[in-house]
Amino acid sequence: MTGETTEDRGNEAGGRSMYLLGGRRVTVSDLLDAGLITSGTKLRFKRNRIGVTYDATVTDRGRIRLEPDGEEFRSPSRAAMVAAGMRAVDGWRAWLVVDQDRLLDAVRQELLDQTISRAAATAHPPSEDTIRRRVHERLRQARNRAEEHAPERISVRELLALWGATERGDQVSQIEADLANHGLMTSPSFRAVTLDTVVSLTTPPDEVESAALSARSDLDDLPVAEDDEGGTDLDVRLTVGNLSPLTGVASVAPNSTLEEAITKMLLNDYSQLAVLSGPRNLRGAVTWRSIAQAMHQKPSAGVGDAIEPHVEVVAYDRDLFEVLPTLQRREFVFVLDESKSIKGIVTTADVAQRYGEMATPFFQLGELDRTLRWILGRAFDVETLQRFCSRTIKNADQLSFGDYQHILENREVWEQLGWPLDRPTFIARLEEIRLIRNNVMHFHPDPIPGDAVDKLRRFNHMLHRYRDPA
Repeated sequence: MTGETTEDRGNEAGGRSMYLLGGRRVTVSDLLDAGLITSGTKLRFKRNRIGVTYDATVTDRGRIRLEPDGEEFRSPSRAAMVAAGMRAVDGWRAWLVVDQDRLLDAVRQELLDQTISRAAATAHPPSEDTIRRRVHERLRQARNRAEEHAPERISVRELLALWGATERGDQVSQIEADLANHGLMTSPSFRAVTLDTVVSLTTPPDEVESAALSARSDLDDLPVAEDDEGGTDLDVRLTVGNLSPLTGVASVAPNSTLEEAITKMLLNDYSQLAVLSGPRNLRGAVTWRSIAQAMHQKPSAGVGDAIEPHVEVVAYDRDLFEVLPTLQRREFVFVLDESKSIKGIVTTADVAQRYGEMATPFFQLGELDRTLRWILGRAFDVETLQRFCSRTIKNADQLSFGDYQHILENREVWEQLGWPLDRPTFIARLEEIRLIRNNVMHFHPDPIPGDAVDKLRRFNHMLHRYRDPA
């Protein structure tokens, strides 16, 4: 006998459930396992606008079986999309649990509430449980505000901080899962904008691009709704919005004077300005070239005479690589936000700066790798280096970053180098650089912090001073 009670086991199970659900999206099977619904539960999806109803049943495997044809789906959204012939729909908020007279989403929220309430007595680290509960409560509040049509607005940087993250790295899928479990999404997508862009925490629209399809075979090509079971989690693109904060663009009206345009361009060091008649009515752009041409042809010219009407406009979530040829040809593109308003601009200079930010750490790490291999290869024979490697090496060029640490942590090796440096301090910084290296090699969309780049530069500078063995 261990003295373990049923309540203890329940609390432990609740903690495990919270731990698991914290990293993925809730499924219908989770609701079934928790006893919140049962096999045979009837579901109903009513489209009141067109007066059509669809029925389904939950199977013992946690799938949704459509009636009367018997097709089964793991995803509520996929089931609703196929049943209604719609391009996208949030199935959790579409399907009603008939015998409970509430949406499947409400059952999902009950499961989340239960797992959070049981988490206090779990064996998981308190800090982890605290973060989970804080995120849960914050997202519940955001959901309430979204349903009251007063969505919370928050910068992407502040959003990530709720999960203790500083960049869109390995936690992105977990963050998206937590948002989806609470029936939330960000508008615009927090993946596709800058860290300082302000997004709204909203609920998915009831119907997106609703379209009746004429042929049943077309349904196989429908995309899974983004809020459902992680079907679209893999999104590793660098987007146009990742370079533009979507806070608006400097502009002039078509009837403005060229003096106004020139002054704005000089004050802000701009090479072009948008010409707008409204946030969605882009008339073109004025550039130094177009201004010079207009003034040459007509000394009294205004902005209307200097407009370049053939400009490129792209959506904020467009893949940056697709836009590069246009940028090379046009030198700039205007950027649409999620409401189709002109809210940003990306220039060739922006792209050069961003790729410079991304490339610099690679070059610094490459230099560090080559320098450490050169130092160790000059100072020690292969037999000495092999003692610290878990695999066979033929020369120092085959050493890995972990090998550097194992070799230099050895007091005898360190003393043989003869460096007038403190070994523990050196090894501690090498460990910091290892973490930076791991972050860089994961190709996250956000540039690494400037202080990390400075650490790489300073470390390389120090290595160059002491690279010759004693």
